[in-house]
Formats: sequence, C-alpha cells, structure tokens
Amino acid sequence: MTGANVNDGKRLDEVLSAIMVKRKAPPVRRSKHLCADAAFRSAECLSIIEKHGYIAHVVDRRKEADIKRRDPKKRARRWVVEACHGWFNRFRKLLVRYEKLERSFVALNHLAAAIIAFRKVPLKINIIYG
Repeated sequence: MTGANVNDGKRLDEVLSAIMVKRKAPPVRRSKHLCADAAFRSAECLSIIEKHGYIAHVVDRRKEADIKRRDPKKRARRWVVEACHGWFNRFRKLLVRYEKLERSFVALNHLAAAIIAFRKVPLKINIIYG
C-alpha cells in the first residue's frame, strides 16, 4: 500500500512481483495481457511490464474515444477495473479510510470482495440485502 501522493508507475515492479497466484506460462495464442492507463506509458514502465512477461495495452482516453467512435462495438479494455473500483466505492467504510490498522483495512476489502462476488451469483432469493 502506498499513499495517494505516490505515482502508480513508481511501484509497478513491486506490484507485479507480489502477485500471489502464479500461473503456468500460457500457450502462444493466449499470452498474458496487462491493460493500463496513460500513467504507465513511460519507457521505464513499459520495460517493467515486458520484463514480467506481459503484453502491455496502454492507451489514453482520447485514443480510446477515437477507436470507440470509429467502431462502436469495441469496448474499453480497462472497463472491468473501473467497474470494480465503482463497486468497492459503494462500501462507505472503504471509500474514506477510517481504519488505523492495515490488517483491518485489508480484511474489510476482502469482505467487500466476497459480498461483490456473492451478489454476482444468480439466486432465486436475495440473501444479502442490497
């Protein structure tokens, strides 16, 4: 975890090195892709991404809007991440960090992730309100 005043690109190597679930090398036709925003467009960030074996997809919003205008069927690649941020921001306790201990904050993030995943499972009755 870093403060909000630290640029994301500065900690990219640590984040990619700390991935918990290691997966086998994918077949050639299905490579590992990493979608990022314009903050990771620097040569240093692109070399770190390639060093970890990912294919970088770094497109700024203007280019993405142009591509969308030309072909309306194409969707932005980072929509999934932005949607997840929106889902987590609906938990008020996480939106503004009130927790003093890191383990409490991480536990609340895990609980929020479990609730989000549980809400995505189609059920005949709604067990969790919301």
